[in-house]
Formats: sequence, C-alpha cells, structure tokens
Amino acid sequence: MFSLADVASHLAWLDPFLEPLWTGWGTPVSTLETVAFALSIWMVGCNLRVNPLGWPLAILSSALYALLFVRSRLYGEAGLQLVFIAMSFWGWWQWLQGRAELAQGAAVGSLSAAGRRLTWVSLLVLWPTIGLLLQHATDSDVPWLDALPTAGSLIGQYLLAKKRVENWPVWLLVNLVSTALFAYKQLWLTVLLYAVFAALSVAGWRAWIRLASGIERSA
Repeated sequence: MFSLADVASHLAWLDPFLEPLWTGWGTPVSTLETVAFALSIWMVGCNLRVNPLGWPLAILSSALYALLFVRSRLYGEAGLQLVFIAMSFWGWWQWLQGRAELAQGAAVGSLSAAGRRLTWVSLLVLWPTIGLLLQHATDSDVPWLDALPTAGSLIGQYLLAKKRVENWPVWLLVNLVSTALFAYKQLWLTVLLYAVFAALSVAGWRAWIRLASGIERSA
C-alpha cells in the first residue's frame, strides 16, 4: 500500500543537495535548506509590502521545503508545501486581479467577529483531523506537533490571499510552534527562519492594521 513514507525512499537523488554547505551552531546546513531559507525571507519581505512578487517566491520556496521536509519525515509540513504551491497560484491571481487597487493598498481589511470565530473553529477541526491522518498513515514521530502548524498554515494562507489582517496573528502562532518543531528535528537554519518569520509576523500585523485603518478612514 502506498504511503507518504514511500515517497522519501524515491528521493535519493536529493542527497547531493543535502550535503553540508556550511556549518552553523555546530550543525551542518545543506544547500537545499540554505536556498529555501533565502527565498522565504525574500517572500515575506514582499508580503510586508503587499508586493505580488511574494507569490512566485512562495511557490519556489515551498517546492524546496517540500523536498527537505519529506527527507526529514515531516510529512504534514511536506504535504502543506504542496497546498501552499496551489494556494499561492490562486493568491497570486487574486492579487493581480486587483492590481490597480493594490497600488493603493486597497482591499486590506479585517475579519468580522463571526469570521474570527470561524477561524478558531476551523483550526480546532483541522488540527485533530490532520494529526490523526499523520499518526495512522505515516511513520511520523511528531504527528500532533506537525499537524498544528500545518492546520494553522492552511488558514493563514487563505487569509493572506484574501488580504485579511488576521493572517498575521495566525502566522505568528504557526511560526512559534514551527520553531519548536524544527528545533526537535535539528533543522537549525529553518529554526532561525521561523524565528525571523515570527518577528516579521508581528511587524506585518502592525503594518496591515495601519494600512486597513487608513483605508477605512478614507472610504
């Protein structure tokens, strides 16, 4: 029977890219992780400026991280990257559809109270669903810790594509949990990346609140 674990066994061709490129904190860091890290930082910088270039960068970095995570037996995170790629194409299209408005930062807004409740309910449904799937269908050694940021990331990506301010606190939660997850897996450059992501989530949250407030006052 096919399983996600079978995929990892067919990715031996990745081994040269997983060889140490440099060493940080006493741990070797691969070429694959280094390139994925650089593209991800660039992507978040574009998101902070509401720049559509962030979407193709998200596609590239997600593809690289999908490969890295499969080799690390983080199947929830790996599968999530494939969802990210699909949603990034959709989000890119969403943003480009409103390019004229985007130049003025238009369409950035906040969820209603009902929307925020639905966000929490969605997280509480997705987390155990994904956790059970990973526990029973893969050889993951961290199914529940892997499932939480996976569930949160699906919600955060949707809210980002819809340009809702609340995408940033969702990403803050995702990034903090992911930092612990990747530390457990000793992916130290990715730990640093997600720690930076957490700080940028706070910056993005504040920036988008100001942007949304300005739009509401001018409307």
